[in-house]
Amino acid sequence: MTGKDTADLAALWDVAELLADAARDATLPHFRSAGLAADNKDPAGFDPVTEADRAAEARMRALLAEHRPDDAILGEEMGETPGRSGLTWVLDPIDGTRAFMSGAPTWGVLIALSDAGGPVLGIIDQPYIGERFLGGPDRAEMRGPRGDRRLATRGTRRLEDATIFTTYPDLGSPAETASFNALAARTRLTRYGIDCYAYAMLALGQIDLVVEAELKPYDIQAPMAVVQAAGGVVTGWDGGPAHRGGRVLAAANPEIHARALEILHNT
Repeated sequence: MTGKDTADLAALWDVAELLADAARDATLPHFRSAGLAADNKDPAGFDPVTEADRAAEARMRALLAEHRPDDAILGEEMGETPGRSGLTWVLDPIDGTRAFMSGAPTWGVLIALSDAGGPVLGIIDQPYIGERFLGGPDRAEMRGPRGDRRLATRGTRRLEDATIFTTYPDLGSPAETASFNALAARTRLTRYGIDCYAYAMLALGQIDLVVEAELKPYDIQAPMAVVQAAGGVVTGWDGGPAHRGGRVLAAANPEIHARALEILHNT
């Protein structure tokens, strides 16, 4: 990425937080509202999108057109917009639309800024509970109604002591589910759900592993930036880069990452 000096980073953070604030304003009026409708984007299954998803992404795109017109955009709902700067804003206006539809507060807004090598900075914003997690080369912090905290992953080394999360009990293919189950069987506690909030809890030092499959770039790039800034490791199940999505392993530290990776790889 060009322009990594303090002044440029500060300006980029200003834009990222402007987007997060706008997405809060766009989504909260719809949350737990009567008669919230959802369209299904997947005729073979259920992939919902609501008016709140579309409104939040549209609001963020309008701000980027004003403040960062040379940057590219990749958004879940409105696709790709090319740019000239070499930087791309990667947006998921509501990560956890099923939770949003169900009135559960753990859905979030994901905002990343990436270059050719992957995410440079990222935000996991939880509009309803008022927590914001920020990760990049110059910060790893959480802001919330109970004050601000530095993000730092924890030092669990043994799988037998670990807490592991995934969104769905069925990760994707039967083989992927079997691999996750083989790893989860070695851990102390397995929990499901909470979407992007699991990565926030990993960065906050509350859990040790997040394992998922079939992710898109907009699902993982912001969480990846936050977890890595907090000291964690995020790769594919093969140990390679994760910013393009697919099968993802996020871990609190290199040691437990290596132990988890061995099981996923061998299974």
